[in-house]
Formats: sequence, C-alpha cells, structure tokens
Amino acid sequence: MMTTLRCTSPVDGSLYCERPFASDGEINKVLERASKVKSDWAQRSYAERAEHCRRAIDFLVKHADQIGKELTWQMGRPIRYTPGEIKGGMQERAHYMIEHGSRFLEDISIQDDHTALRKTRRVPLGTVLVLAPWNYPFLTAVNAIIPALLAGNTVILKHAEQTPLVAERWAEAFQNAGLPHGVFQYLHMTHHQVGQMISDSRIARVSFTGSVGGGLAIQLAAHKRFIGVGLELGGKDAAFVCKDADVERAASGIVDGAFFNSGQSCCGIERVYVHQDLLDDFVTQCIAITKEYALGNPTLESTTLGPVVRPEAGLRIMTQVSAAIKAGAKPLIDADHFAHMDLSNGYLAPQILMDVHHGMDVMQEETFGPVMGIMSVSSEEEAIQLINDSRYGLTASIWTNDRERAADLATQIEAGTVFMNRCDYLDPALAWTGIKDSGRGSTLSSLGMHAFTRPQSLHFRN
Repeated sequence: MMTTLRCTSPVDGSLYCERPFASDGEINKVLERASKVKSDWAQRSYAERAEHCRRAIDFLVKHADQIGKELTWQMGRPIRYTPGEIKGGMQERAHYMIEHGSRFLEDISIQDDHTALRKTRRVPLGTVLVLAPWNYPFLTAVNAIIPALLAGNTVILKHAEQTPLVAERWAEAFQNAGLPHGVFQYLHMTHHQVGQMISDSRIARVSFTGSVGGGLAIQLAAHKRFIGVGLELGGKDAAFVCKDADVERAASGIVDGAFFNSGQSCCGIERVYVHQDLLDDFVTQCIAITKEYALGNPTLESTTLGPVVRPEAGLRIMTQVSAAIKAGAKPLIDADHFAHMDLSNGYLAPQILMDVHHGMDVMQEETFGPVMGIMSVSSEEEAIQLINDSRYGLTASIWTNDRERAADLATQIEAGTVFMNRCDYLDPALAWTGIKDSGRGSTLSSLGMHAFTRPQSLHFRN
C-alpha cells in the first residue's frame, strides 16, 4: 500500500511533488476540529463569513501568476492560461456568490395573522467534504467551498492527487484571511480513506466532481447514510450548427470548446452535428483554426496546447481514435503538422474526425482529450435525436441567428445547460447541473447555495 501521494508532472514526466497520505488519527483530528467549530461558525453573521471568503479569494488572485506556474507543472495546461483560471472564472464565481449569498439565504416568511409567526429559514448542514478534480482545480473547488462556507458550514477539501498543491494554496489563502482554525481544512487521502470518511457521521454532505466511475463509488459509500451527495460527472457534449448559423463564429467557438485545456473538460465539445448545407465551409474553417494551435512545452508562453495529464490518458484517447478510423472514420488533421507530437509522453495533436457514426465509441463514450467528431444532418429533428442519443447530459450548444429557434430546440434537448452561440462556460447566476450519467444536484446560483443548507420551519403560536 502506498503511503505517499506522488504528483508526476505531465510537462516532462518528473516527480513534481510528494506528500504523505494522512493517517487515520490525523483524519479523526480534522473531523473533530470541524465538529467543534461548526456551531460557532454557523452563528456568525453572513457579513463576517463573506469577508473571510473575500479576503481568501483576493489572496489567491494576488498570487495567481505564481500559482499558475505550479498548476502548469501539476496538470499541463499552458502557462499563458493557468493564471486566468484564478483571475478570471474563479474570481468571478466567488464574488458573485459572496455578493448575492445573503439574499439566497433569506428566510421565507408567511404573513403574520396575529395568531402565529410562520417562516422557513435555511440553516447549515454541518461539515461538507469537497472532492475536487485536477482538470480545472480552482474553478471546480470554488463552486463548493465558497457557498458552503457562506452558508455557515465547515469544509474539508480533498483534492485530486494530480493537483495536491491546490488544496494547500486554499488553506494558505484562508489562513491569510484570518478564518477561524478548523473552519476550512484539507487532507491528502487514499480512495479507501475517502470512503471511510463519507461513512463517518460527522460528515453532513459530499460534493464531488469527477468521473462517472468515481461518482458511483461516492454514491455507494454514502448509501447507508441519509446525507446529500452532489455529483458533477462526465459529459459527451454536443454542438448543433443550424442552417442559418454564422459559420465563422460557430467554427471558432466550437474548436475552442473542443480543444482548450487539451479537451480535458467535462463540458468540452466532443460531438458536432452540422446542417448539410454548411458542412464543407464549417469543416474547412475548423481545420484552418486547428492548425493554428502550437503544441509543446506548456511552460512556454508561445504554447497554446499542452500535454494531456498522463501518457496513459493519451494512449487511451488514441486507442479510441484508432478504433474509429478502423471502423471508417476519416481523420482531417495530419499529426505531422505538430512538431512536438509525442504520444509516449502525452503530447497529442488535436484531431477532427469525419464519417463518424454513433456505433463508434468516439461518438458515445467520453474522450476527455483533443478530439471531436463531426456529422452531417439534414434536419433539426435529426440533430436533436442524435444529441439525445447519449448516456450523458451535461451541456449542449446551438449555433443559430434565431433565438426563438434555439429556445424551441432547447426544450427538446436532454441536458443540464443549453447554450446559444457559445459553449464551455459556467455562469455563476445559473444553476450548473447535469442529467443522466452526467450527475445530479447543482452548484452555483441560489440553487447551488441551497444545496449546502436544509430548511427549518418555525411556527410560533402567540
């Protein structure tokens, strides 16, 4: 049994950092500290809780460039983008929740009729276990950490083994913000220890972002307890380019949605359905845009496409692509165009596949890499049928100049979020949720805040 967590950098295969896994005794101490301070934290004003969170986010933003370098070495995203995860999306989401959280937590009062006081209020759950992934380690963690703390819960963070320093940076930020000891803590744990913690009565809720397999394991570990489990899982997200779409805009947005972060996004575009009248123009533009990517060392500012997280992930992706080609798919991108293509080390050239169909895994199973398949469709009905022919349902995007058409099509699409003329974006004012094997529950918006509370009704007779 391994006693240490080892983070191997996808940049060059070197050991980037190593940390000991927590002992069972250390885990118990963390749980005890969280339990002891949860009542005091819950009773503090929203303004005080929000100020601690604001200071922590400001600390992370201030040090975003330094943290971005660490992040590039841990998970391989180009350095030109990693600081932006903190300065951009994470900061935006956190500030939105901090600004609007007090309104989301307001009591629901029933008009007093002189015989009784009646209202329903939202109270914190207790201690929340946050299990965060490596692909967008700050963006995913902030979705749970900040609303859980704002709602009055204590938080224990276990981050993915590929990005252990992210958990340590969160702890450093909250310490700098003066957060009371024990309100936020982190642990480096094995999967077995995570299962044991979920079974512990001191954990009131689990918030997990990761694979379908991981979600099933979390659900199984929690099945003997009546606790909330939020699961944001995988995706095989689709884009539909309608007959009236702006082809240039669609090609640019969809290619970015497919290949940013080397395609390692739960809501990345992996399936594209294009009206037959636009197919040739759309494909031509997608090829041209894709060839502009610079694959290489992600620590260089000139690089726009880094390696996938591990060489074995690259081999799995290419196995899926090779199977599709063997079954008749046509690759449109020559890997030789990318000088730094090195499959053995996880440096994958982006790939566009034509002549694909839903009998291929590349159009059914999550790829989680820089690959997208394109199919021609003759009607909206055909496109909708194909979009819904998936066990996943995280997001879908519609590319059209007709908002009414998009609204009508959205009612027919089985997905948690439907975009028009954009993709791969989380608006903090909107609930982020998935259906089917993409998970259950929601984060962000008032609904996401409510997930970290329970309703308590008061009926006081005069």
